[in-house]
Amino acid sequence: MAKKIVVIPGDGIGREITDAAVAVLKKTAEKFHLALSYEEHDAGGTAYDKCGTPLPEATLAAAQAADGVLFGAVGGDKWDAVEPALRPEKAILGLRKGLGLYANLRPVKVADALVEYSPLKPELVKGADLVIVRELIGGIYFGEKCESEQVDGTERAWDMENYSVPEVERIARLAFETARLRRGKVTSVDKANVLATSRLWRRTVTALAPEYADVALDHLYVDNCAMQLAVRPTQFDVIVTGNLFGDILSDEAAVIGGSIGLMPSASIGTGTSLFEPIHGSAPDIAGQGIANPLGTILSAAMLLRYALREEAAADAVEAAVDAALAEGRRTADIYIEGTGCTKVGTREMADAVLAHL
Repeated sequence: MAKKIVVIPGDGIGREITDAAVAVLKKTAEKFHLALSYEEHDAGGTAYDKCGTPLPEATLAAAQAADGVLFGAVGGDKWDAVEPALRPEKAILGLRKGLGLYANLRPVKVADALVEYSPLKPELVKGADLVIVRELIGGIYFGEKCESEQVDGTERAWDMENYSVPEVERIARLAFETARLRRGKVTSVDKANVLATSRLWRRTVTALAPEYADVALDHLYVDNCAMQLAVRPTQFDVIVTGNLFGDILSDEAAVIGGSIGLMPSASIGTGTSLFEPIHGSAPDIAGQGIANPLGTILSAAMLLRYALREEAAADAVEAAVDAALAEGRRTADIYIEGTGCTKVGTREMADAVLAHL
């Protein structure tokens, strides 16, 4: 029976980049004799325009029944005035909750061909290879909140941050197990010198560590971690942290490789896993055919690896991406004049990957 892949293009450049990734998946399936089927659904602002909701019930139901979900991006200026409960971003939050996606894995590995493209000095970034394990369905993003209230004649708003021991243990175990498959080091990131939730986080991770005696554990405050990512990113193997800190740190880490357009991610948990690039919908370039599809193509590789357990197929896609970069193909976000590289659009970059497959 064919494995079902639900494709959710979303908004902005979502259509262009998911089309490129699906083309790569189809070629990979042909090469490795995989039976895959594809079903497309709406989410985000596009779904709001059609259905009045950013996450239609049919989309969530299809995702829950799928073997993997390939997601583009959501959001855009067009929907800035929409009430908060119906904003496009609610689609991804709803999918995380509905699919039980409690963890996001964001690998950051700097390709040799792109060392010179990093905003960091080549000697600092060469060899950087880390994974950020971010808790996804707890913390301040999912806590109670108040958009507006009057207190002593002054308007204020608030968001509540909270974590439980089981939530922290679950994400910490995933981080330790991920490190066992890599270089055996976990860095837990918090703000325990200020926040009560961070002190609970640190106590819980520390208490769990003896079960993973083969993995080294250290702790960093989030502000120090942000600095260390810029100063010496090669020191990190696996970083584990909460929802808010993980959101910020993973975007910072993404640019180490030269562009956020290169970075994939996998959201995993108790149900169907979801795979998406970590960049946004980029409405300013939507429809121009210049978006970088590699983050989405590498997300498709993660889908092959984590959802379908097709390691060889995933390796082949990643190798094809490396080969396309090594031969000098560059989309606008990673193109530098005078380097001898060839500037290409979305489709041409995808074609280069397909050629190497």
